[in-house]
Amino acid sequence: MFFCSKKRKLGYKRSILYIEGYDAMSFIDKEKIAEIRDQADIVEIISNYVTLTPRGKNYFGVCPFHDDNNPSMSVNREKKIYKCFSCGATGTVFKFVMDFENISFVEAIKKVADMVGIPLDIGKMPKEKNHSKLYEIYDLSLKYYVNNINTVSGKKAKDYLHNRGLNDEVIKEFQIGLAINSKDTLTKLLFKKFNKVDIEKSGLVNKSPYGYNDLFYDRIMFPLYDLKGNVIAYSGRIYDREDNSKYFNTWETEIFKKGELLYNYHRAKDIARKENQIIIMEGFMDVIRAYTIGIKNVIATMGTAVTKEQANLIKKMAKEVIICFDGDEAGAKATNSLIDELIEIGVTPKVIRLENDMDPDEYILKDKDAFKNKLKNTMNIMDFKLSYLKQGKNLKNTIDEAKYVNEAIKEVNKINDDILKELTIKKITEETGLDEEMLKSKLKPKAIINNKLKPKPKVKTNKYETAERNLIYYMLRSPEVIKMYNAKVTYMPTKEYRLLAREIKMFFNDNGFINEADLIDFVECDEELLKTISKVEEANLKDEYSLEEIEDYIKMIRDYNVKNETERLTKEMKEELEPLKKALIAQKIIDLKKENNNV
Repeated sequence: MFFCSKKRKLGYKRSILYIEGYDAMSFIDKEKIAEIRDQADIVEIISNYVTLTPRGKNYFGVCPFHDDNNPSMSVNREKKIYKCFSCGATGTVFKFVMDFENISFVEAIKKVADMVGIPLDIGKMPKEKNHSKLYEIYDLSLKYYVNNINTVSGKKAKDYLHNRGLNDEVIKEFQIGLAINSKDTLTKLLFKKFNKVDIEKSGLVNKSPYGYNDLFYDRIMFPLYDLKGNVIAYSGRIYDREDNSKYFNTWETEIFKKGELLYNYHRAKDIARKENQIIIMEGFMDVIRAYTIGIKNVIATMGTAVTKEQANLIKKMAKEVIICFDGDEAGAKATNSLIDELIEIGVTPKVIRLENDMDPDEYILKDKDAFKNKLKNTMNIMDFKLSYLKQGKNLKNTIDEAKYVNEAIKEVNKINDDILKELTIKKITEETGLDEEMLKSKLKPKAIINNKLKPKPKVKTNKYETAERNLIYYMLRSPEVIKMYNAKVTYMPTKEYRLLAREIKMFFNDNGFINEADLIDFVECDEELLKTISKVEEANLKDEYSLEEIEDYIKMIRDYNVKNETERLTKEMKEELEPLKKALIAQKIIDLKKENNNV
């Protein structure tokens, strides 16, 4: 989305940030970016997403970018950067918001600007460049379907939705449309604007020996969205005829991967974060129904087993997670599976169970107040687990009872909440009459957690690489050190440090100053450079330095270069047969060593 390498450098020379693919308004002055970052209190903003605790000059919190249960992320208000000492995630407030919210860098700049009250127009958002044609195809198909439902041909479908309790406002909000009873109307429309290859990739047409036809016809169309709110697929529902499948979905495409999306994520994420609560349902109709009664912090898994990627998205959305799946046996099984997935990443959800095997859509239609009451009186996960484990067992039977107790103890061992563990053991004791202390003896001993920060094991480096890293550490902080590097270092031996040193030098030459936060934003599109910056930060050297210290680092680097070049020339000299050329190479070696000694 952003320019990289040469384009990035050109942008900074012109004192602007140019976002490729955006309209003419999408030129952001670097001064404006710096102003937004300076006005933004990184501690305050990150605290909106993660709980931070002060420790010395820094603030620490659980890193949201890996499965972190102990605070391993440090946030420095003065430097305006954060760093995880476990996974290495590093950046400014923009990078944090971008990665946490799964938005582009420029969207993150805009979001932070809004938080601090600085007006910023970023223009129209571009689509993903690699699949732009597919997005365009879906944009056109959406307009086609939405238009259909608002015509005479769509009256019957709209009446059906009205009778289901969905008013025009909800129909418009969720962009519900209609595939009319025609075999190829959309197909013909698409072939007027797009090529055959892209149309086939979209999954919106069927190819047969007789030509191409619409995949959907005579169905109400519910758009499915990616995390940014782009339409990427559909679920079509029958409404006036019999069919083997009530719902029929687009098959997976290059832009539609079920395991990577959560229905309504793009609408719910900000509301969920504000209310610090997210409700998870199974189907999109459950979500839409919840909207009709004012519950908007809700998403759906689309009826599939939740992936690790989806679970981590849920973890980021809000502290309180409520699972409300269908009330039948399949819904209970899916609830149990999701609980296990969330516990594994440190989330302890709450549960709502619905009577009479009803799904949330049906339940809300029948009694919305009863549903709202359930939201206020959720079930803890162990009460759900005990209820779930009892299914299909006769607790008056000794074997079934023993099986139930063993399974229950196994579930208790999964959770970290000591109070919930204690209450659950008491409940099992009351149910079975077994000795409480005996049950507690079955629990796994609690692991002793060292509250001190556990950084990644340090990778051993030789003295030359250490000199490179330490020199760059101070180059990130001092124009004086950059000038010494420019004057005395011709080549940095290690590639990752060489590339970062080049970026620092270029940034300083173009701007006349060095600021680590500015540089991080400058190289935002280069993950390798960000990793190198993170690696350099791990040195955690003192802020002050002496010129002698810097000279030592430079000398060490020069010694390494001379050593390598000497070895290369020595090898060349041994292989040379002509005496005169041999002598010239020997003189080069002498001059090289003399020059290094004189520096």
